[in-house]
Amino acid sequence: MAVSVSSRRYRWGVVYLACAGLAALPAAAQEVHPDPPAELDAFVAEVMEAFDVPGLALAIVRDGRIVVARGYGVRHIERPDPIDAHTRFGIASNTKAFTATALALLVEEDRLEWDAPVIRYLPWFQMWDPWVTREITVRDLLVHRSGLGLGQGDLLGWPPSDRTREEIVRAIRWLEPVTSFRSAYAYDNVLYHVAALVIESVSGLTWEEFVATRIIEPLGMSDTRVSRASTREGGNVATPHARVEGTVRPVSPFDATNTNASGGINASATDMATWMLVQLDSGRVAGSERLFSPRTTSELWGIVTPIPFGPPPPELAPLDRSFNGYGLGFAVRDYRGRQMITHTGSLPGYVSRLTLIPGLDLGVVVLTNAEQGAAFEAITHLVLDHYLEAPAYDWLGAYVGLGARRDSVRAQDQLTSTVARDTASRPSLTLEEYADVYSDPWYGDVVVERAGGGLAIRFTRTPSLVGDLEHWQHDTFLVRWRDRELRADAFITFDLAPDGRIQAARMVPASPAVDFSYDFQDLRLKPRSAAARDP
Repeated sequence: MAVSVSSRRYRWGVVYLACAGLAALPAAAQEVHPDPPAELDAFVAEVMEAFDVPGLALAIVRDGRIVVARGYGVRHIERPDPIDAHTRFGIASNTKAFTATALALLVEEDRLEWDAPVIRYLPWFQMWDPWVTREITVRDLLVHRSGLGLGQGDLLGWPPSDRTREEIVRAIRWLEPVTSFRSAYAYDNVLYHVAALVIESVSGLTWEEFVATRIIEPLGMSDTRVSRASTREGGNVATPHARVEGTVRPVSPFDATNTNASGGINASATDMATWMLVQLDSGRVAGSERLFSPRTTSELWGIVTPIPFGPPPPELAPLDRSFNGYGLGFAVRDYRGRQMITHTGSLPGYVSRLTLIPGLDLGVVVLTNAEQGAAFEAITHLVLDHYLEAPAYDWLGAYVGLGARRDSVRAQDQLTSTVARDTASRPSLTLEEYADVYSDPWYGDVVVERAGGGLAIRFTRTPSLVGDLEHWQHDTFLVRWRDRELRADAFITFDLAPDGRIQAARMVPASPAVDFSYDFQDLRLKPRSAAARDP
């Protein structure tokens, strides 16, 4: 949607906010020692303009103090309400470190063991392989080495589903692994939901209650909420935005609460600054008081699962690294010779990045109300380079160039796919013969039915996954979701048995730009009619 000139003044104007405890002080008084980059505000404005980001919040901590807590731009692209240091954003997967820390508190109280089997605390829990069920530990829930594929099982709760947290966890037993146990890294979300139930089993508190009372409240993070549902609250909340069919506009908040433990926290820059200070000081809250001990810091930041890596793209040459791995709720790598503890978060309309350089006692967090990881990357690296006294580098130009090259490759891939399409082909069956209830062992029922003059598809446990089937070629159809905010169109291919009847259906995302949590490729759909005729 077009933005007026007057709106753009609000949009890119810098809003200086007071840090916690400094509510009445002017902006200059908030920037304690040492100073941030002199060009920071101008650079942020350029980044927001380049990547069409309506608003963001930034916090920098150094040497145990908040150096910067600022807001930029607006909460809603069509309104003048400014972002400030207390504006709440969905931090998405930056929540995972809170879940890991919650488990660590129970470990410190000797109520839980990192390397104890999960079934000690959840006797009913099952994985696909009975041996893995017996062997998988609490630590394994956090480190992405279970054998599941990238994002496997996310359709149980992404987009929002009607399942309970326990229903999601019970369905994990039907997820067939793609690698052997502990042999490879593949980022997942579903095992963090298991971690939430472990916390509940051991503490008697839900994940939300435990994180709120044992972490958020003791740290004085008064802006923070522990549920995605809070995104719909009024007040100082950033509206999520995304590019939908070519236009950046507000999108509906992802407000499902059944997956809070993997990405449900909403927080402000000020509160995330507090969180970084505690993490950098081995759990110290104030004075001699600690949330957790240095032993827990070692656990959280220790690499458990190595992550394969190669050279960065040429535009990002300074990101070359020597090691890369995943700890407990944090990624661990090096940057310009320094250990870096980091994580990103992504939800519809929100992306964020938290970065710690322990050797410099430095932390940076960037929260945005748009889906532009390049924005938080460019800003983060400008700040890191400033404190590392690294040579100047054109991070904005690098990410603009990389994005243009990526878009060109995707456009070429799309063109190749379209050219290769056999437009003269026709479906093998009548439309009525494709209509059936298709079942997947872990997801449940997916209905293909006649609608108007064509076919429609409906995922029975996910209200927003309703789409229309457009014939693509042969027995493959393009699924166009009626909710265009999903940006997750898919192909569905019907496999025929020798007798000409459908024996299975397979789905894959229609574009590499589709979020990995739409794990359509992991579905094994079988029509009920086939199941009924099989012996």
